[in-house]
Amino acid sequence: MTSKTGVEKKPSTGKHKQKIQALEKEIQRLKEELKQKQNQLLRSLADFQNLQKRSEKERAFYVDAIKEKYISQLIDIKELLQKASDDEHPKEGLRLILHQIDQFFEQEHIKSIDCIGKTFDHKKHHAVTTVEKEDCEENTIIEEIKKGYVVDEKVLRPSHVIVSKKKS
Repeated sequence: MTSKTGVEKKPSTGKHKQKIQALEKEIQRLKEELKQKQNQLLRSLADFQNLQKRSEKERAFYVDAIKEKYISQLIDIKELLQKASDDEHPKEGLRLILHQIDQFFEQEHIKSIDCIGKTFDHKKHHAVTTVEKEDCEENTIIEEIKKGYVVDEKVLRPSHVIVSKKKS
């Protein structure tokens, strides 16, 4: 038998039919496997999207809870400030307010950065200016302009400082 291309075709043998049937079965099995994998993938994607939605709801819940906590404490401080401003001798009221703020800072692990006499560290300090000094090491903080704060070792606000430098 000759095909249209002029190449002689051999009649199919039983062996070739078996091979074709085996390949067709393999193709069918792979199609089923692919379908299963696609279904798994779609279920995983749906689970992931549900997790994202749930996480966003939880995050919003916690953000609201944190806001409420801090706003409530801020209201207490505002009321104390109001009382102190109405008082003829507000000094005691101001002390109470500062004490309440200090308690809040302690509760939240907020600490001021101790910097006078320390070596300048750009991670914790912001140099406002430098001053030539002979009686101290170079890059020593000689004055604090604005206090810096950390919470659990993370800098909330760097200290604004004046740093020494050697006379030229």
